[in-house]
Amino acid sequence: MPVSTATLGSVSFLSQLFNPDVSSLSCFLNHTKLSTLYSKPSLLKKPSSSSLYNLKVSASSASANPKTDNSQQAEAAVTAILDNSVSTDEIKPAPAPAPARRSADWKAARAYFHSGFIYGGRVEGFNGGGLLVRFYSLVGFLPFPQLSPSHSCKEPNKTIHQIAKGLVGSILSVKVIQAEEESRKLIFSEKEAVWTKFSTQINVGDVFEGKVGSVEDYGAFVHLRFPDGLYHLTGLVHVSEVSWDLVQDVRDILTEGDDVRVKVVNIDRGKSRLTLSIKQLEEDPLLETLDKVIPPDGSADSDSLTTSNSSTIEPLPGLDAIFKELLQEDGINDVRISRQGFEKRVVSQDLQLWLSNAPPSDNMFTLLARAGRQVQEIQLATSLDQEGIKKALQRVLERVP
Repeated sequence: MPVSTATLGSVSFLSQLFNPDVSSLSCFLNHTKLSTLYSKPSLLKKPSSSSLYNLKVSASSASANPKTDNSQQAEAAVTAILDNSVSTDEIKPAPAPAPARRSADWKAARAYFHSGFIYGGRVEGFNGGGLLVRFYSLVGFLPFPQLSPSHSCKEPNKTIHQIAKGLVGSILSVKVIQAEEESRKLIFSEKEAVWTKFSTQINVGDVFEGKVGSVEDYGAFVHLRFPDGLYHLTGLVHVSEVSWDLVQDVRDILTEGDDVRVKVVNIDRGKSRLTLSIKQLEEDPLLETLDKVIPPDGSADSDSLTTSNSSTIEPLPGLDAIFKELLQEDGINDVRISRQGFEKRVVSQDLQLWLSNAPPSDNMFTLLARAGRQVQEIQLATSLDQEGIKKALQRVLERVP
């Protein structure tokens, strides 16, 4: 008699018929607003190596009031670049003063921030906290935590600074996640750019090979390996999804670098977050037939379960209140504990009620209550059918605090 579970309030209510139902980027750029982004077409020209400014975390800027010569050409150039319809090499703007150039590039950075478009930035260098990335005449900052996990997974024996050194001179696809000219903060994220590309390739229920990244008190972050062999996205395996056993410390089970299989259980596209599970790829030890947990003849495997006499059984904490409420339901005439067992493994300390899939027989119906190591079989004397018992239990569990 297989069973399954759902949660009602603070008590888990289990039944096969209670099964909870367990998109990527759309960006629109208002071209009418872009008419003020650039004052001169020359601002779009890629800087030569001799014109690069001194490297720093965020670029300096200055206000300017350039003339409006060639403004229509500038607007067309910006629109073309952001629409990816032409390359910057096809645009031949006239020279412009450096302060005006920087001011216009800040406007371009804000346009990328609001549009969500991906930019190919050259890594100019790095410091203790991240990479220095070129954005036209500006230099912005890409913090190490915003790097794609593909770098560290590809070279697991290298430190983050060794990885950073190897990235100098390369072009990374990034998104602008902060562009504040006044505070001179231009921040990039490679993770966000990678999310845009690869999150459309995953769905709830997909199974991935993964590699454990950081391990925290609340769970472990796992990097997902895609068909190209690289680890592009990262999701969280909450402590409750690590194992069917009671987990006191995630570090007792998972270590950074471990190879694991995970299932995608939730995708929050708005927050670019993945929720993963390890235990859902393993058989739930509680999803067993009632007779296997407590055999009908009262016998039990001494390695997994021991039984006690029904006359000495004390109801699990919380059951007394449930029993009293059940007796208030029409069609339920009696509630009693018939058998009890003790398992050697603890799955959950919370009280769980399991509903048998078998219909009532001779006006008797069986429930299973579990908490900690204790398992108690409950017999209902009832005139209700299986669906009526479910509805009665649902009403009861909503009333019980």
